[in-house]
Amino acid sequence: MSSIKKEKQKKYRRLLLIKVLIRLVFALLAIVFLFFCSIYVGLFGVLPNKEDLKKISNAQSTIIKDHQGFDIGKFFLIDRTSVTYDKIPQHLIEALVSTEDSRFFSHHGLDYRSWGRVLVKTIIMQQRSGGGGSTISQQLAKNLFPRERYTKFDLAISKIKEVITAYRLESLYSKEQILTLYLNTVSFPDNTYGIESASQRFFRKSVNQLSLLESATLIGSLKANHTYNPRLFPDKSQSRRNTVLALMVKHGFLSQEQFTELKTKSTVLDYNSRNKRMVAPYFLEQVKKEAKDIIKRNNLDVNIHTDGLIVHTTLDSKMQRLAEQGMIKHMSSLQKQFEKNWGKEAIWFDKDWRYKLIINSRPYKNWEQQGLSSAEILEKMKRKYGMTWLDQGKYKSVVASQIDSLMHYVKMLNAGSISIHGQSGAIKTWLGGIDFNTFKYDHIEQSKRQVGSVFKPFVYAAALENGKDPCDHISAKTVTYKNFEEWTPSNDSDDYEDKFLSMQYALSKSINTVAVKLMEDVGVARVVDLAHMSGIESILPEVPSLALGTAQLSMIELAKAYTIFTNGGVPVTPYMVESIEDKNGKVLYRYKADEGEKVINDYTYAIMKELLKSVTSSDGTASRLRWKYSLTNDIGGKTGTTQSNRDGWFIGVTPRLISVNWVGADTYSIRFKDTKVGQGANSALPIFGEMYASMNESSDFNYYTQAKFRKLPIEWQDELNCEPIKEQTIVQKIFQKKELKEKNYEEDGDDEEKDGFLKKLFKKKK
Repeated sequence: MSSIKKEKQKKYRRLLLIKVLIRLVFALLAIVFLFFCSIYVGLFGVLPNKEDLKKISNAQSTIIKDHQGFDIGKFFLIDRTSVTYDKIPQHLIEALVSTEDSRFFSHHGLDYRSWGRVLVKTIIMQQRSGGGGSTISQQLAKNLFPRERYTKFDLAISKIKEVITAYRLESLYSKEQILTLYLNTVSFPDNTYGIESASQRFFRKSVNQLSLLESATLIGSLKANHTYNPRLFPDKSQSRRNTVLALMVKHGFLSQEQFTELKTKSTVLDYNSRNKRMVAPYFLEQVKKEAKDIIKRNNLDVNIHTDGLIVHTTLDSKMQRLAEQGMIKHMSSLQKQFEKNWGKEAIWFDKDWRYKLIINSRPYKNWEQQGLSSAEILEKMKRKYGMTWLDQGKYKSVVASQIDSLMHYVKMLNAGSISIHGQSGAIKTWLGGIDFNTFKYDHIEQSKRQVGSVFKPFVYAAALENGKDPCDHISAKTVTYKNFEEWTPSNDSDDYEDKFLSMQYALSKSINTVAVKLMEDVGVARVVDLAHMSGIESILPEVPSLALGTAQLSMIELAKAYTIFTNGGVPVTPYMVESIEDKNGKVLYRYKADEGEKVINDYTYAIMKELLKSVTSSDGTASRLRWKYSLTNDIGGKTGTTQSNRDGWFIGVTPRLISVNWVGADTYSIRFKDTKVGQGANSALPIFGEMYASMNESSDFNYYTQAKFRKLPIEWQDELNCEPIKEQTIVQKIFQKKELKEKNYEEDGDDEEKDGFLKKLFKKKK
């Protein structure tokens, strides 16, 4: 083949390749264009239109009210205490523009040069230093209409939505108005929103009094609220502040001489901790989520942050305050007891355990990502500085290191408590943790823990439904279940080994062996079915240990399930929003309960009420409600303690109120040393005891505290009129041993002496 022909073929191939590439580029552009158009017309969710955006500057806060009409909170995009543009220092504006959007005053919502930089450096060259391409207007759009999903595809959609929204904002508002909106809605460290709140939090002054260094510190923290938190990481915060100052030099807002003078100075904080606790902060977070869901489900054309709605809730704010006070009082005392009980044997004194905790902590990981060595990181984490932390229910100013803070909080016990109306399901109190400012994790709705003996009432109810007579005495003998990996459930005491117990007495003493035998008789599947019908949605393991509460459930599930014992055998769903009104008082939504189905019959319902009442009697596991808190009210309930004393539970059941209470540590390896301290009667019951004792002192709560359980119908009163304990007879021993052998079980202990006695007995009979 001639060289000319080869050259022609090469040219042809090049032309063909160019044509293919051009077509691919046009195809890609067409796909991008169609994707953009589909977002623009709302195929991936409705975009805020100009009318929506016009409302922003006149936004009205949504007011949250308790069941008596008292204001307990508000949701807003711009609080009416927000700062106006004329109160914002010029140097703060200059710091913001230099750092976040240097061409802010020249673009119309989209900075094409920044996007080009992102495309080349960040996406193509994979340089982490490439920076972002979002303008202040785009960031404002994100603040006003937060992203709700976080996959890569969703992120791409959100970015385009923000571009479109930013362009619309720029066409409606001046640059000054956009800056004001942005600074009033952006988040700063320590969950602080808006520049005025941040100024008051970190420097105890209004924004118009901020110095250049203080302004640069706050603006610098916007890049990463936690990483550049001036309270937690003063060195990193100062370094970031100096970066802001250097950018101000670059863009002509600061001279090199001024920068040289300022960069070595420290920014002195005057931190203002939130000593005043909000009423029901965990509850308000849940109300926000629930209200958004209601608006979406009912296709309501309103915005919870801007339209001045009124949300009426079920909360009893007076009861909530008593519950919060009771929790703080008890948990402060329990924490001391917990640490004293462990003494120097506590796991947090173990060097290896401490080291693993430190190297797996978030601060350590953050430093590690920046390329620091382990020695350098540990040196920084040991550095002490002023901070505020929670201690014994109060905020204290201390001088401590990050490691000190880590060790302080890791051993801290947490708690959860929810009380609901026993017939309607209306939520009356909601305490998701010991302190919302410190622990945002909500233990009521988000956490699932082993429930221990508070699950036993469902076993007993299933047994009654299956025809078990409450006066049938059940052996409390410890047995080994060979067909379940030699599992041997035991009791806290050996006092009942050779005794037969009535159902009432066994539940009042929370006897494990009896619960397991009852579930064996009724069948695990029936117990599981009853629990699910009662409202438990989590998976329940179909194993004998379920009788002892090895399942992991949420507190809200238990609250719902226990309503079968207060609502005639019919479960009711807990709810928190009664109604939503618009700003003119027009009702947009009103709660309507679903008709539930009866899951236990009237007989089981009546008997279970008596069994639960026996738990709080003078010799029941919850008797301290009587002798310590002097409660003479009609109260039933159940205590619970889980494996290795990790969780303590108490569920209080009164004629009109169900209260679920839990205590434990968030770190799995932290647990109570022994049952004396960790049992639900000691760890969780006092939260209820403190609250109810306080309720007894006020006539405001007579509806709950003076309510009485209905008396057991006459025809059933003899059902519980039996001896609580019976001694095991020789005949019972013989039949029990035969039964155990047939079921492939074995008694616990040495039975040679007893076997010999039985052989002699049979010989005499012959």
